[in-house]
Amino acid sequence: MNIIANLFRSLGAISGAFGVIIGAFGAHGLKNKLSVEMLTVYQTGVQYHFYHTFALLAVGLLALRFQSELLTFSGWSFLFGILIFSGSLYALSISGVKILGAITPIGGLFFIIGWVLLAVAVIKAG
Repeated sequence: MNIIANLFRSLGAISGAFGVIIGAFGAHGLKNKLSVEMLTVYQTGVQYHFYHTFALLAVGLLALRFQSELLTFSGWSFLFGILIFSGSLYALSISGVKILGAITPIGGLFFIIGWVLLAVAVIKAG
């Protein structure tokens, strides 16, 4: 049994479910409550949430083929990126508290780190 593979495939599946719930909430529950600008911010959070949900699933699938600390750190970076990047955009759009936008780039940095670590892990695995 590969714990890391199961972990990231499970996290990816859970993240996907939350992405659908959050996206549907935005499309149906917030459509008439947020400005067009804030709805766009919210949708950007959903979009990046889903991109990186697929990245979590990819990490889980790759972990079935090879073990790597870089791959594991890549998965954690994607998860933290979703929580910080998308989470801050969700909170910003709903609350209107502009300072939350200052947190978003930290999540973006986690996304970048995740992709770089994933590339290095795959290259090293040969």
